[in-house]
Amino acid sequence: MLSRERAKAANGHSKCDTGLETRLNRFSGDNILARIAVIGAVACDEVVQLIEPLRPGAHLNGAKVNSRLGGGGANTALALAAAGHEVILLAAVGRDDAGDALLVELTAAGVDTAHIARLNRPTTRSLILVDPLGERTVLNIARCEEDEPPARLLKLPAEAVYVRSRRRDLAPLLAAKAASALVVAHVPPVEPDSRPAQILVASVSDLAPDARRRPWTLGRAVAGERLRWVVLTAGAAGARAYAANEQAEATAMPVQPVDTTGAGDAFSAGLLHALAGGRPLPAALAVATRFGTEATLWAASALPAPAVHRLLRDMPESGNA
Repeated sequence: MLSRERAKAANGHSKCDTGLETRLNRFSGDNILARIAVIGAVACDEVVQLIEPLRPGAHLNGAKVNSRLGGGGANTALALAAAGHEVILLAAVGRDDAGDALLVELTAAGVDTAHIARLNRPTTRSLILVDPLGERTVLNIARCEEDEPPARLLKLPAEAVYVRSRRRDLAPLLAAKAASALVVAHVPPVEPDSRPAQILVASVSDLAPDARRRPWTLGRAVAGERLRWVVLTAGAAGARAYAANEQAEATAMPVQPVDTTGAGDAFSAGLLHALAGGRPLPAALAVATRFGTEATLWAASALPAPAVHRLLRDMPESGNA
């Protein structure tokens, strides 16, 4: 079965504390498609495979599978780098062995890590519980984050900026950057004016019922007048996008998930890749949905480079863009 083959290939692919297996492998060869800055976490994901689904109050059995590179920022950056973009990751890791190993792996995969801060605190660690149906539950055990927002973003030349962070102090930086770059931001947060961006992306599972019913109203409050689209992802149900006077929808191909960790990050990478290649949002939504669906077929936190390359080869009328 295809999903099992992918799970076997990805198992043990990334290590937080052992040898490196990831290598620079761009779909476009030496050609850089776009320069994209990503703000988000870099984490060591410790994966536990559950024998039965999570149940409140239950005593469950499981087995630790592996430790692997993860975090929303890293996951998105890896897929974009594999697609051929120059990706600058703004994040933080600790001055510890885990931080060292994660930086080595990101660099080998083609991600620019020069702007990742090293802090005197433990590197972010997450416990990933994967149930028999592939659904994941994430527990953040330690979080490594700078005390101040990354003002170095303003000095970075970038055609696009992607934000996968719940920090509530990024608005001034994003507003300044949106004057010269496409800003795509994941929400929450949903406080007014907290994410000045042209495109907002959210999972329906992260939003209150009223926000799901009125996504454009929520988006305008969060992003302001520069907003062009609000994108809502719904897992196996696909995704829908909302503009002031337009809507778009993309359905997801039915699959049997292996591990849903990072599917939203893969979706965002696909969306950014398609937009950077000049696709309009409705067409980019279809590309993003393919990326997100593919991610569920791999036992990995980030969509592996070979999967990105196959998606791009199979993309109609796109070549590598």
